[in-house]
Amino acid sequence: MAFPKPPAILAARDLRAPELESNSADALLRIYAWMHLARVADNRILELFRQGLIRGTVTGGQGNEAMIVPLALLADKAVDVACFTHRDLGGHLIWSGHLGEHLNQYFANAASPTKAREGNIHHGDPANRSYPMISHLGAMLSTVAGGADSQRRLGRPAVGFAFFGDGASSTGDVHETMNLASLLSLPVIFVIENNGYAYSTPTNEQFASGTELWKRAEGYGIESFALDCTSDVANVARRLSAAIDKVRSTSRPMLIEARILRLRGHAAYDTCDYLRPGESDGFFARDPMPRVRREVIAAAGVERVEEVEAELNAFLEACVKIALATPRPVAAGMTEELFAPASAPLPWKPEPALPVQLNAAQAINLGLRKILAERPESLLLGQDIGTYGGAFKVTESLLKEFGRPRVLNTPLAESACTGYAIGLALNGHRPIEEFQFADFATEATTQLTLNAATMHFRSGANCPLVVRFPCGGGLTFGSFHSQELESFFLSMPGLKGLYPSTPQDVFNALLAAYEDNNPVILFEHKALYRRGRAPVVWDPNYRDVWQPRQLRQGGFATFVTYGEMVQLAEDAVDYFAGEYDLAFDLFDLRALAPLQLDRIRESLARTGRLVVLHEGRRTHGFGAELVARLVEENFAQLKAAPLRIASLDLPVPFAPELESEFRPSKEKIIDRITAWMG
Repeated sequence: MAFPKPPAILAARDLRAPELESNSADALLRIYAWMHLARVADNRILELFRQGLIRGTVTGGQGNEAMIVPLALLADKAVDVACFTHRDLGGHLIWSGHLGEHLNQYFANAASPTKAREGNIHHGDPANRSYPMISHLGAMLSTVAGGADSQRRLGRPAVGFAFFGDGASSTGDVHETMNLASLLSLPVIFVIENNGYAYSTPTNEQFASGTELWKRAEGYGIESFALDCTSDVANVARRLSAAIDKVRSTSRPMLIEARILRLRGHAAYDTCDYLRPGESDGFFARDPMPRVRREVIAAAGVERVEEVEAELNAFLEACVKIALATPRPVAAGMTEELFAPASAPLPWKPEPALPVQLNAAQAINLGLRKILAERPESLLLGQDIGTYGGAFKVTESLLKEFGRPRVLNTPLAESACTGYAIGLALNGHRPIEEFQFADFATEATTQLTLNAATMHFRSGANCPLVVRFPCGGGLTFGSFHSQELESFFLSMPGLKGLYPSTPQDVFNALLAAYEDNNPVILFEHKALYRRGRAPVVWDPNYRDVWQPRQLRQGGFATFVTYGEMVQLAEDAVDYFAGEYDLAFDLFDLRALAPLQLDRIRESLARTGRLVVLHEGRRTHGFGAELVARLVEENFAQLKAAPLRIASLDLPVPFAPELESEFRPSKEKIIDRITAWMG
């Protein structure tokens, strides 16, 4: 059953500043109509929740309409970028979609924009540059910065709108992103929706320096001002229009502290018992809706206003009725839609046509150079990757060859920079982000695991992002520069992972990761960067890197490993072949997610013995997952218990004598297998 056609007053989703002066009655009526729809929809959604027809909980924007509605009407929906919060139903309604689609989201039914995989207002419209929110509100700002920059790189005069509350303004991501936007001169309007409370905590308990949050922007060289959004809505619209025009023309960021109201508490379950006596009455006395209604009646007449209200109310009820009758969701397809569909191979030039002798670091550099030269949508970002060439000189000379817009030094802000890369990726660019050390990626955990990784599952959008992790120990770098984090990150669904062990595989993996439509972590063991050279050449089968590679053949046992451990495993199995005349099926796993284990299962069914080696710690290590996956289907064929060889369950120690005890070595591998054989 189709939703009804929206009332004519909703046909216009745009507002331009001259209309506020030349045709003020029509402009004011348009603003009021959208404000009214947002208010009655929020109130109706709350009623439906209390009736048990909407699940989870709901948050409302009652009291925020006089800011979000004019701003959304003034935005250029054809080019601009936004990420609305849970207070911004009015923005969602204006930006795109039918009211019924947004109601479907609240009902979590089969027609929900997120296929009921996300609740309430945790949705967007990435195809129209409305990015879906996450509950980590501060982390949403940087995706808007990336999306706005992507639009500018494509020659479109976009402005980004990044919304967050007074509570979220305390998070580090907010400050990282404001600094990044100022540094890169990104056209982003940061909007603090200051309603005086972060859940139940008032602003005077959040900020020792007072409540004039707009003044924080000065430290980042960003223009800012506070705006009372509870009084004159026409003035609010004029101020917002001037701000949007300025940011659009100057490509400089701006911060607006929008002082709004929260009339219904943090969420539906909020008892509001933390409010002072009479405080709630004061909120309702400042509610902008009655004031705007009086102004519209004075300009357009009471009959016209009541006619519009009645039409909107009937439209809402008709949409609610249809949304309630829409079927419930089904689970079919969820697993298959975790990742974006496979992309077609890109038209790479078959170069290098002849083999060149390179180490792993040089192979990555060659791959990055190839990508930058052949793919205009590509760019590199990371700390010190420019003139210096990166901590390990992997990006050496790329800035000189391709210039700053394509090779971008970033500040020490891993979370914001990763969110910025996500925003670029959502808009058609394909960024490659280098983390100085894999260990520092923990600073971007939310962005990687809860934002990028879930993007396709919850919104249907592709997020083609490559993040490079220089990882692993053996170089006496200590606990904060030596971690193996594949088990940590890849336990979160939606991330892909490649861990190559040879220069050719490194080159192939970079190309395969780059053209994938999902976020891919490229694990690069630092000890392999300069360890010997090998031939690297254009390989038309570069996508085979997503499958394990068999390095040795034998019937005694199936041996699975990856990364730097491949070389140790080769030495160990060669030892057993020479000393014991025992041959192993040795596999270099290469792709850690998604796991492709069919060939390894076939081997295990034949050998009946399994050895798994990895450098990460044993407890909760990646080897545990491999053993579980392989053994649960081949248990009956096993001739011995599986053997896991890994590092000790300790932080990575610094001194070489301690680190050598911590990590696997050829001798330890041989000793463990010998004991296991006995």
